[in-house]
Amino acid sequence: MPLAEFDRLAATRLELPGGELLVAFAPGTLELPRERVLEWVESSARAVSAYYGRFPAASARLLIVPRAGQGVSSGKAWNYRSPALRISMGGQTTEEQLRRDWILVHEMVHLAFAPVADRHNWIQEGLASYIEAVARAQAGQLTPEKVWADLVAGLPQGLPQAGDRGLDHTPTWGRTYWGGALYCLLADLEIRRRTNNRFGLQHAVRAISSSRNMETEPPLERLLGIGDRAVGAPVLSQLYASMKDRPAPVDLDALWQRLGVRPAGRGVVLDEGAPEAALRRAITARPQG
Repeated sequence: MPLAEFDRLAATRLELPGGELLVAFAPGTLELPRERVLEWVESSARAVSAYYGRFPAASARLLIVPRAGQGVSSGKAWNYRSPALRISMGGQTTEEQLRRDWILVHEMVHLAFAPVADRHNWIQEGLASYIEAVARAQAGQLTPEKVWADLVAGLPQGLPQAGDRGLDHTPTWGRTYWGGALYCLLADLEIRRRTNNRFGLQHAVRAISSSRNMETEPPLERLLGIGDRAVGAPVLSQLYASMKDRPAPVDLDALWQRLGVRPAGRGVVLDEGAPEAALRRAITARPQG
């Protein structure tokens, strides 16, 4: 059972939109006051809640495990029957390191999608990799420039390489995390094109999460169909069909030009006159309703 030691520890209850998070600290020393750590946890949870319209679990547990060193080093999520999270944090972690952390939001996003077959791990990690930055930007915790600079730097690692057999059959690190994130970005943009920017990936995954279809390894096609019906266009299913068992290369340079994302040093400059700048802006804008 995940977090078997959790019940032996005192826990703090954080009330969130549509759910709750119980937070406990494993034995160990943290230099930051626990109140500050709990503020960071709540801020992360509220960013995820805003993206999905509610916290993706009615009740979940989070165990924070102190370790030597600084920063949040790793995390894990369990999202079947008893949603739970574990985060390892260095005892000398600073407030600035918490402010820049992406791991906790990444793991919380995992709570919103059913456990799928191993060959579909790319959708789990791709959604978490893509949404964690977008959700934090929508919550005002990241600038749009930072989101797009990270995508420009990271997405080339998700492009198919020699011998690629599609997302379902190429379980490399790059294709799992960044290939999955590329699928999410392409889906987000195509949904917005087909709906005149009324809907995006956010609306599709909200519907999938709200369906609470948390059986063990449900067919991925069924979950994608829920999202497609929510936005009124079969984008998720069609894109999956085109990428699941063949390489499906993407011209990222052309994509950045259409979106108005111009690399500049280690960052980017955003061109508001680009053909699809409105789609790009909508992705990181705070959602309405």
